[in-house]
Amino acid sequence: MYSYSDFDEAFVRERAAQFRAQVARRIAGALTEDEFRPLRLMNGLYLQLHAYMLRVAIPYGTLNTRQMRQLAYIADTWDKGYGHFTTRQNIQFNWPKLPDVPDMIDALADVQMHAIQTSGNTIRNVTADHFAGAAADEIEDPRPVAELIRQWSTDHPEFQFLPRKFKIAVTGSPNDRAVTRAHDIGLRAQRDGRGRVGYEVIVGGGLGRTPMLGQVLRPFVAKADLLAYLEAIVATYNLMGRRDNKYKARIKITVFENGIEAFRDAVEERFAQIRPTFTGIDQTLLAGIEAAFAPPAFRDAPTEGYEAARARDGAFRAWTETNLTPHRQPGYAIVTISLKAHGTTPGDATSRQMRLIADLADDYGHGEIRISHEQNVILPHVRKADLHALYRALVPEGLGTANAGLLSDIIACPGMDYCALATARSIPVAQGIATHFRAAGLEHEIGRIRIKISGCINACGHHHVGHIGILGLDRAGVENYQITLGGDHTENAAIGEKIGPGFAYDEVVPAIDRLLRAYLELRLGPGETFIEAYRRLGPEPFRAALYPADAQADAA
Repeated sequence: MYSYSDFDEAFVRERAAQFRAQVARRIAGALTEDEFRPLRLMNGLYLQLHAYMLRVAIPYGTLNTRQMRQLAYIADTWDKGYGHFTTRQNIQFNWPKLPDVPDMIDALADVQMHAIQTSGNTIRNVTADHFAGAAADEIEDPRPVAELIRQWSTDHPEFQFLPRKFKIAVTGSPNDRAVTRAHDIGLRAQRDGRGRVGYEVIVGGGLGRTPMLGQVLRPFVAKADLLAYLEAIVATYNLMGRRDNKYKARIKITVFENGIEAFRDAVEERFAQIRPTFTGIDQTLLAGIEAAFAPPAFRDAPTEGYEAARARDGAFRAWTETNLTPHRQPGYAIVTISLKAHGTTPGDATSRQMRLIADLADDYGHGEIRISHEQNVILPHVRKADLHALYRALVPEGLGTANAGLLSDIIACPGMDYCALATARSIPVAQGIATHFRAAGLEHEIGRIRIKISGCINACGHHHVGHIGILGLDRAGVENYQITLGGDHTENAAIGEKIGPGFAYDEVVPAIDRLLRAYLELRLGPGETFIEAYRRLGPEPFRAALYPADAQADAA
């Protein structure tokens, strides 16, 4: 993985020193909260419902084991012994005290991490496919491109005060695991007719109060042109984007109001102007970055012991059926470590769990760790021969849940338990759904399904692209939960459809129970997933299950 250059090191240390001085001025009263707010947001520090929250960047979701152990140390030293992994592949610490934050940022710098541009109207942490560099279906590891974008966008003088925040996602596979069409810019690796790798460029995606899927701006941009083309897009948005209304300031609205053709024309004009100024230095940098992402030294990996362990250990076999993904190297597998044990908070990891993951990555995973946008931890390179020992080490610490991709593998934002913007709780809803279906014994029968929950209209839980999406709202001071169906975050991306009136908090779990029991009756067989059944049948039979009284009245 990439290691900081001398410039990176000096830059991050200088920013840390600047912020330490800014915090000291705030504590001394030389800065008011209004004056301090833009300074702290530039360094990832939010003021949440009960305390400050520090959001730490994990670029393209990649960590080494030293960094994971440092996150555990920070959690123990200055927080409450845990961290929360987010859908942006970041980690959040929810309880820091303001005087301690400079020490936290210095501790991050000690392991080549920071919190710069995890907030503000700028280009945020670049996200990527969490199986990057390992997936059997991959065209190219997208992380070198993501790292080049990180270097280009960090403290870019033209893009520090954009109309609104700006998010970029990159995938190197035809199977989209980075939700590229829900980002301001999505990049998808492609090969042209000569076999060269470039990227399809998608613009104008985003969720929130006005969910939209991105549109293809160019079907193929060669890597030599990519950075200049991205700069043309962001520069065009910086000029055309609205600044009179923050709800209409995202690039998705700019594209919608001007039309994709007019926006494309403006980008192409800007690209033609600036492309000659890119003299190849970016490609020299990219070549060095690519070398840093060389695959590990894979070892011979016999699988006889793995198959024998699956035959004799039913719990291990169940885990292998849900939490493993095919690896490009024979004898290896990609491991998803679920942070969704039934009844726990999705995405939370204790310091003890973080240290264990780091130890296991060193022992069995070539020292590499990834964070997924689905709020789980990935060990991308594990020999199948080591999987049983790995699994047995995970189970006692609550990390061996066999539910990746199943009903209880729920994405949920922190909601009203933490967030000052939230209008309803998310965490208890996720916990209630997971424990209910475990008690009913239906989770594995229901099979693969994506449930995503947001505690407000900002959609940090990606509910719009869930097979089942749940949005918590405030209706006259009472929590009300709106259900959408049919969303999809993959290469077949779709925005879910609102099915009917919302449900009170204590009605959500019964409503999901009715919905999924109806699915089990309606499906063609165990091979037809929920989303496939929904696409085949349409919303009506599922609406009838959610609102049985209305269905009975219509029948009468």
